[in-house]
Amino acid sequence: MKKVGYFEGTDPMILTTLAAEGIDTLPLGNGEDGYGKYIGHITKGDNISLVVGYLHKVIPLAEMAAKPSDILYSCMVHKIPVVLLVPKQFHEKAKKVLGNVAEKVRLVDSNNALDEIMKILG
Repeated sequence: MKKVGYFEGTDPMILTTLAAEGIDTLPLGNGEDGYGKYIGHITKGDNISLVVGYLHKVIPLAEMAAKPSDILYSCMVHKIPVVLLVPKQFHEKAKKVLGNVAEKVRLVDSNNALDEIMKILG
């Protein structure tokens, strides 16, 4: 069975559709929001097929010594695809903010999110 990890604020219609399709959903937190399982603690044993959430959930506060790559480290190590929801007109700016992790995530406009998620999940 497939499982999608999601950050707080992810569109409930996307999550509901995934559940209706028989795909499990698991809430994930970024370490600051106190929501769900901390993304830094996910392992291969969690069997997460994909992570989805809005860009701001992986951008640390300016005063933190972390980078987006730190927050998404477990996803990169375990080769879990990441879909970040960003309006199309902000994709280039989002890539700059994401730094070296930009090439390892998929930026998707929220209007196309469900289609992209389903493509990745197969």
